[in-house]
Amino acid sequence: MYAIIRTGGKQYQVAPGDKLHVEKLAGNVGDTVELADILMVVDGEDVKIGTPVVSGAKVVAKIAEQGKAKKVVVFKKRRRQGYRLKRGHRQHFTALVIEEIAA
Repeated sequence: MYAIIRTGGKQYQVAPGDKLHVEKLAGNVGDTVELADILMVVDGEDVKIGTPVVSGAKVVAKIAEQGKAKKVVVFKKRRRQGYRLKRGHRQHFTALVIEEIAA
């Protein structure tokens, strides 16, 4: 059994027991989160496709970690102008462990 969910403007394929990093969600480590934006649920031969979401479906996940991703360095330079700009960015993320999929 697996589901296609939408969170943080991205889509993910998840199954029970999966661990994935998504855009930051509110909550503390150990909290349970219900994701209701389910686009598709597949259970063997039974396939439910939403228009755009599957009504009544939900995915229950547990927050495993709140953290920051590796630094991305942004370096800008214009030749012969003395213009150099170096900046870094670390995106916040939430690590989820999928516990169950309810269709």
